[in-house]
Amino acid sequence: MSSGTVKIKRAPDSMDCCSLTVDEVLKATGGTVIRKPPIRVFKGLSTDSRSISKGTLFLPIIGERFDGHDFIASAIVGGASGSLIQKGLEEKNKLIPGDVTLILVDDTLKALGDIAHFWRSKFEIPVIGLTGSTGKTTTKEMAAGIIGLTKRVLKNRGNFNNLIGLPLTLLEMNVSHEVAILEMGTNRRGEIERLTRIAKPDVGLITNIGPVHLEGLKSMDVVKEEKWDLFNNMGISGVAVINGDDDLLNTVAGRWKGKTITFGIKKDADARAEQIKKSRDKGVSFTLNIGGNERNVMMSTLGEHNIYNALAAAASSWAVGIEYDLICEGLMSFKPIDGRMNILRLKNGAFLIDDTYNANPESVSAALKTLKELRGKHVSTVILGDMLELGEWAEEMHEGIGSLMADTGVAKIFLRGRLTRTVAEGAIKKGLKSDQIYFPETTEEIVTHLKSYLKKRDWVLVKGSRKMKMEEIVQEITREFGLKEG
Repeated sequence: MSSGTVKIKRAPDSMDCCSLTVDEVLKATGGTVIRKPPIRVFKGLSTDSRSISKGTLFLPIIGERFDGHDFIASAIVGGASGSLIQKGLEEKNKLIPGDVTLILVDDTLKALGDIAHFWRSKFEIPVIGLTGSTGKTTTKEMAAGIIGLTKRVLKNRGNFNNLIGLPLTLLEMNVSHEVAILEMGTNRRGEIERLTRIAKPDVGLITNIGPVHLEGLKSMDVVKEEKWDLFNNMGISGVAVINGDDDLLNTVAGRWKGKTITFGIKKDADARAEQIKKSRDKGVSFTLNIGGNERNVMMSTLGEHNIYNALAAAASSWAVGIEYDLICEGLMSFKPIDGRMNILRLKNGAFLIDDTYNANPESVSAALKTLKELRGKHVSTVILGDMLELGEWAEEMHEGIGSLMADTGVAKIFLRGRLTRTVAEGAIKKGLKSDQIYFPETTEEIVTHLKSYLKKRDWVLVKGSRKMKMEEIVQEITREFGLKEG
């Protein structure tokens, strides 16, 4: 361990949350005033014309299917005191009332990030920036649970981890916050670099590197470089938290010349789990070793992948000076997040694993391996939706998951999506029979099949990419079978 923690400081007590003068907006964005400002201070910023407060600065974002400039007038009516406008679109807003401030910028999305960076720079609290192919949100929530035991934490809400969500999160920073934990997502080259420059993290964490978002990133080498951009754009005075067991990540680990904290199970990491014990549906326990401290930790999460998430959260908490006992306490009090390996017990005694938040080859593989450990001698069923954004790798990855389902002893498979036949081919090649594989057209059809054979101690895993809406299947199963209390 290249040791050293980030010293926690506080921002001046006089600073209000996201209160920006016109001059500060101009300084942050390089914009120009095209309508004289009747006021000098904006009381907050919003990209949504439906949630405007009086005195707000409206920032119109241009998306694939919408243009926020079409809603500037309604934002003004709602109470906004001014708006940014992207160059080339000035003519769209001739009917805007004359008593508001209009500021012209090159790009409104870039301006949002620039304003968020300007605001973040007013604070000297430590910021943890984390990315990775899987486990980001769970790790963020674990770290927030640990640090939040004694400090006020700012973190992304939900999936606010992109070029819009992360800046909006930073703009919520105020004098009460003592640590910020910011998840960073990407699906195209350059996004992690931009997010890192906006957030200016003091601690950077990469959970792992795997085959995700290949449609936009094209290859595993590009995925690796995209994730590593977190460290490429972080100040050398910061602390890099690195998964010591990730072989692909370790091919570039030597590039970082600053302070480092490693975590892992297989190697001699700075934060490591030893004496791991898995207790079926109850969770996992392990000895957490950090800085010579050792203590048994029992967690209600499932699967080896969640041990890695716990170690990542522990290592990043250690990096900002959290005491060892508090780290253990925070991990032990962590509750599984809805849609992420969340176990529901049905009234007939069967178990339903809700892992519907999202899916990629790494997370599906981890879920299948955990399912094998949990089911023991009982029957396991997988209800799988397509894994999206894999580009030219999609068929190969889906066939591989089919093979893994057969290898891990899955008894029945229900498939939904465009690549169902490819998954089936992979499973059949590894010995699964065609009558074990179903292609249901409706959720009701799935439930009807389950009712015909599902019994006590059997297991059902539901997983798929977010756009596949697999949570609807979980809802229907729980509605038809009922949930067991306690």
